[in-house]
Amino acid sequence: MYLRPDEVARVLERAGFEVDTITQKTYGYRRGDDYVYVNREARMGRTALIIHPTLKERSLNFADPSSDIKTCDHYTRFPLYLVGDSNNHYGIPHGFSSRMALERYLEHMFG
Repeated sequence: MYLRPDEVARVLERAGFEVDTITQKTYGYRRGDDYVYVNREARMGRTALIIHPTLKERSLNFADPSSDIKTCDHYTRFPLYLVGDSNNHYGIPHGFSSRMALERYLEHMFG
């Protein structure tokens, strides 16, 4: 079982991230120059945390993504996904099975 989006949001806030944007589909969080999204539609939490695509390679040292990419028109701080006629932006989705695992990941990636 993965952490739900609201649980991921609480861990981000405890780690010093601040809510920057709230939409029907996402919460956008900022800490300094770092930006992540919480996918509010991830009911089972498997794709709850969305990181910027440029962090993918570094992230592989600390956690496996739950899929190659996640697209959404609400990820406006991330690059456009230029396949097809989509106006979606994309990021790299992650799910975490515990708060401790997510906290460790955030410390390694953004600490």
